[in-house]
Amino acid sequence: MKRRLWLVGILALLLGANVTAQDATALKYGATITAEDLERHLRYIASEELQGRDTGSEGQKKAGAYLHDHFQNLGLSGPVDGSYYQVFELAAVSYPAVSFQIGRQKLEPNKDFIFIGDGDMRRAQKADLVFLGEATKENLAKVDVKDKLVGLWAIGARAQNVVKDVLDAGALGIVITTMEDQANFDRLASRYRSLSTSGRLGFDQPTKQEPIFLVSAIQMAEIFDVPMEILKEAARNNPESVNPKNVRYQVKKNKRVVSTENVLGYLEGTDKKEEVLVISAHYDHVAPNADGSVNYGADDNGSGTVALMEIAEAFALAAKDGILPKRSILFIGLTAEEKGLLGSQYYVENPIFPLENTVNNFNIDMLGRIDYEYQDVENPNYLYAIGSDMLSSHLKIILDYNNITYTGLTLDYRYDAPDDPNRFYFRSDHYNFAKYNIPSIFFFSGLHDDYHTPADTVDKIVFPLMTTRAKLIFHLSWDIAHREHRTPVDGSNNRGER
Repeated sequence: MKRRLWLVGILALLLGANVTAQDATALKYGATITAEDLERHLRYIASEELQGRDTGSEGQKKAGAYLHDHFQNLGLSGPVDGSYYQVFELAAVSYPAVSFQIGRQKLEPNKDFIFIGDGDMRRAQKADLVFLGEATKENLAKVDVKDKLVGLWAIGARAQNVVKDVLDAGALGIVITTMEDQANFDRLASRYRSLSTSGRLGFDQPTKQEPIFLVSAIQMAEIFDVPMEILKEAARNNPESVNPKNVRYQVKKNKRVVSTENVLGYLEGTDKKEEVLVISAHYDHVAPNADGSVNYGADDNGSGTVALMEIAEAFALAAKDGILPKRSILFIGLTAEEKGLLGSQYYVENPIFPLENTVNNFNIDMLGRIDYEYQDVENPNYLYAIGSDMLSSHLKIILDYNNITYTGLTLDYRYDAPDDPNRFYFRSDHYNFAKYNIPSIFFFSGLHDDYHTPADTVDKIVFPLMTTRAKLIFHLSWDIAHREHRTPVDGSNNRGER
């Protein structure tokens, strides 16, 4: 206990705070965040009716309308020329006919291979397929890749980087394996089967003739007719020892426009109203599976969506009682996170409020479960906070101070490690704000076996713990919105690109 009080005192001194006790006003409104309200909202957001909230779907529109009505009923303003919707268009790209043939053997799309590139071809193309293995300078000196399809062994590597390197070297296209586990490949192939009619969503771009075929490690060995262990060794040291193959391939492309929307609610501040705190959560999830089963997305990210709603309500209730924050607060339900952080990308490229006046982003993505790391711990009252000291040395201290003062969670910073193999820092919407040097935190409760499956349901949510987590984010936001000085940007975004 003495150590805890000492730490609170040190944090208060570091932050220049005059108060080391709980703020009774913040406690009053934080107490309006309840497990009952969180569950009530989540039972709709993750219901059968919304069919997984896939971007552009009727279910996503219904979820967006639910957020819209909530913000409106709270008395928050619609900041998009009076509207709560920030509408934008995406392109749904599908490839209704993709063929890949080695000699006389035809591979089956979304079973033997997954097409992850781009292209649109009137007729089948013939090419030599050479094995490069790992895309090192040494291997590129040994194997001529110009005007050829190139087999890449990219397990443990950043696939985007190695693909770019090989295409820049003159390759026609890529056949790549990024995972040895066949079960993981099969699950991914199943997801792509479900996308085969709806298409992949993204911002509209000109077609690139860059055919890229993802295969499992087993399939790669079969393609080159080489035992797996020999192929793995060749990938490192002697790729030229693997004989090339003659292949034929063709890609046909369709494209349609999909409209979607971020949902925004705005609470104007007082004497520092030009400065804006953004609190966000993505409300989209993924489409039903090929067998018709629904991915309900209760934790991912129904939990973050309803936490956002309750935090907004706490601030709105305070505002109705005449207690307004110094800084303005923008609550955003983001769309298309599952398609590549597209909703947040659109917002930062088309901001409603100047990014230079955006003081912080607190992003909530999966708040409701206990993950692999903590499932067997006696007291699993934890929360991951990712990126808190990346851009501002003050922000992590402020977070720790509010946690010690109000919630007493175990704040776990393990995913801030630069060599985090999960790369969580790059995998949620805070990343797009951090790219613009806006100090940001990604609040996350971790992965579990039900992630992106029909088993991610409301009955699995640990509502008492989720409530405490949501209260921490509220208290941090209350502190940031009311304090005299914004968090300084005294660090750098040194993690590179996604």
